[in-house]
Amino acid sequence: MNVIFLLTGLAFVFAVGWFMSSDRKKIRFKNIGILFSLQIMISFLCLNTSGGIYALTEISSFFSWLMAQASGGVDFVFGGFVLKEGAAVFFFIVLMPIVFISALVGILNYTKILPFIIHWTGWVLNKVARMGELESYFAISTAILGQPEVFLTVKEQIPKLTEQRLYTICASAMSAVSAAMLASYMKMVPGQYVVVAVFLNVLSALIISCIVNPYEPEADDELVKIPKGNKDPFFQVLGTYILDGFKLAVTVGAMLIGFVSLVTFLNSSFDAFFGMTFTTLIGYVFAPIAFVMGVPGQDIVQVGSLMATKLITNEFVAMGTLHELASNLTLKANAIISVYLVSFANFGTVGIITGSIKAINEKSGFHVAKFSMKLLAGATLASILSGTIVGLYF
Repeated sequence: MNVIFLLTGLAFVFAVGWFMSSDRKKIRFKNIGILFSLQIMISFLCLNTSGGIYALTEISSFFSWLMAQASGGVDFVFGGFVLKEGAAVFFFIVLMPIVFISALVGILNYTKILPFIIHWTGWVLNKVARMGELESYFAISTAILGQPEVFLTVKEQIPKLTEQRLYTICASAMSAVSAAMLASYMKMVPGQYVVVAVFLNVLSALIISCIVNPYEPEADDELVKIPKGNKDPFFQVLGTYILDGFKLAVTVGAMLIGFVSLVTFLNSSFDAFFGMTFTTLIGYVFAPIAFVMGVPGQDIVQVGSLMATKLITNEFVAMGTLHELASNLTLKANAIISVYLVSFANFGTVGIITGSIKAINEKSGFHVAKFSMKLLAGATLASILSGTIVGLYF
């Protein structure tokens, strides 16, 4: 039965992707096959072998340990707040540790450890999947650095990119999540699903691009060169990353206040007028998609609601709701929706990406704005694909 739902999920993703495709005759089936095989191999090793399960557990424990270290700084600054017994403040517990994780990313980036990993992982991915050197580099880079910062690593190339190549890198940026966010996600979603989603989403975004946006990479294309050293002093760079992490935490907090309040308002209004909450209504709209992904029948409305909530608001809002509903869902439904939620595929991110590209190059920003809704649809399909694959093992 799991294999059947894998096939239905794949059929749905391919059918919608084919309908959206800019050139159906050039769909890159060979590349799709290679990337999909990598996904099956990675997901099997991670979720269906003792070694993989142990590795995921250890990675999850490591991020939990990092969160504990982050609490040192958070407690020092905010430790004077008195909360009632059993209470917790989301901003302190989940968002503030982003500052510490961002500082670690800055150190690893300054010491050239991250650029080294990104360079060679991207090189291997390109040799295996033949997606193009720039595209392979960027797919790995965005999974570590996140956006909008990741676009700065290719700011010299962006003005020279065609619309097709712009779509691919933007789809990667929407489908992946930054390393600075992982620990915070793991406070709301089981760590093993977060880690698996990071691996799968990198490849899912490239698969969708092979369908929706097919093209052959340039034969003489050169991999983005890693900068030789950083001219800024270490503590200046570290301070910049710390401030960027704080700005990110505050920005996410502000978005959550606005979006959660808006959803609460809509739920109350719809319940008063129609006797049904807004989230339940959109749950019915997305329920068929949840079903073809392999979500058990009794969970499809709730999972559909979470899928729509993430699309309309952001992944944090949906994860917060999932954290409350998890005990009411089956293990398979939890696994599928958890992996689906670990990406930046939502309306707000479209604006962030468009603005980031526009700030680098006006003309390129205009191109991204033109295909923005197609970009959001493609990134959502990538999340559906990742969730469908994980459902095979539950």
